[in-house]
Amino acid sequence: MRLPDQPDGRHMHPRVTITPALREWILETTRAGHGVDDVLRLMKENGYDPRQSRSIVAEVMKLPLAALHATTGKPRGVRTRHPEAPEAVIDGRTIGIPVSVDAPALRVLDGLLSERECADLIDLARPRMQRALTVDSSGREQIDHRRTSEGMFFRTAETPLVAAIEQRLAHLLGVPASHGEGLQILHYGTGQEYEPHYDWFDPALPGYDKLTAHAGQRIASVVMYLNTPERGGGTAFPEIGLTVTARRGSAVYFAYEGGDQRSLHAGLPVLQGEKWIATLWLRERPFGQGSKR
Repeated sequence: MRLPDQPDGRHMHPRVTITPALREWILETTRAGHGVDDVLRLMKENGYDPRQSRSIVAEVMKLPLAALHATTGKPRGVRTRHPEAPEAVIDGRTIGIPVSVDAPALRVLDGLLSERECADLIDLARPRMQRALTVDSSGREQIDHRRTSEGMFFRTAETPLVAAIEQRLAHLLGVPASHGEGLQILHYGTGQEYEPHYDWFDPALPGYDKLTAHAGQRIASVVMYLNTPERGGGTAFPEIGLTVTARRGSAVYFAYEGGDQRSLHAGLPVLQGEKWIATLWLRERPFGQGSKR
């Protein structure tokens, strides 16, 4: 694999311009499945200054430099496999992929769940719903004004239905089910929303080490729609100008290695009716069988 405008390997570039060719090489290399460590290693082998390379990669990939420092040089955990359009067949189920985005890696998944599975998840979750919480910088759960829904968590493989969905996603994304945090069910009534946020943990926060000590960083999310709101309730990605419509049985999958800022997203307000979703967050390392948050 050869870098464009390759410098003489006997000396480092004192100053490097991010040419269109260099930018495209970095993007193509990461799309091919190579991690940030691989990109930085290849740049160093081809004569680029390592310090400048980090800044270049952070800018091209829209990553916080702090996130890049936190993730490079550590043993690499698993990475998800991005499903390819137009469809994927998992255990005899055909899942349509009508929308694909490269940056961030994002796929809309049609037919991921059946109508019966959606209804059964809602019925199982309804008696256990409480005000939805978020995780603060120390790792403790807290009420957050940005999230006005109610929710609950299933333990991993808690029921045959939960286990079947976890395994379906494991086969689709190429990540063992043990890397999931546990399926979360959320309910939004009319007017409720979740304001723009990231799912990955910010390395600049004081509680980052505690949050990632056991299972590593979050690497991807899957938001599954269990019903179709009468109006509103989609998932917006403002950095890329995309809104995914909430439709029963469909889902949106997105990955964010290194803390991709383009993965900023929001649960838009429900304008009429209600919204039920199931969310699964995936980690670099096993989160723990039978565990819940």
